[in-house]
Amino acid sequence: MDIDSKRAKEKKTISKMIAIYCKGKHKTKDLCDDCKELETYAHRRIDLCPFMETKTFCSNCKVHCYQKDMQQTVKEVMRYSGPRMLIHDPVMAISHLIESNKERKRS
Repeated sequence: MDIDSKRAKEKKTISKMIAIYCKGKHKTKDLCDDCKELETYAHRRIDLCPFMETKTFCSNCKVHCYQKDMQQTVKEVMRYSGPRMLIHDPVMAISHLIESNKERKRS
């Protein structure tokens, strides 16, 4: 998979997780302003990631480029949305689990 495809896939995944989180926690149909800001921030970090060619996911990266407050917010979003991904997008969720396990075994 080329770098642009990886970036697009990672952006799609984080956007899906933020949408699930916002709908469940903030009870909105569309993203609220805070979640839009988080999505924009996450997409910018993905665009600037110098390790995209070799890494799988930000959670597996040894260098965390998110600001501490944003890193904490993304962790909260992932904790909430992760289990719900099986319902909303099972293919994406299972693919993510497989890739995460492969990465852990390599480390």
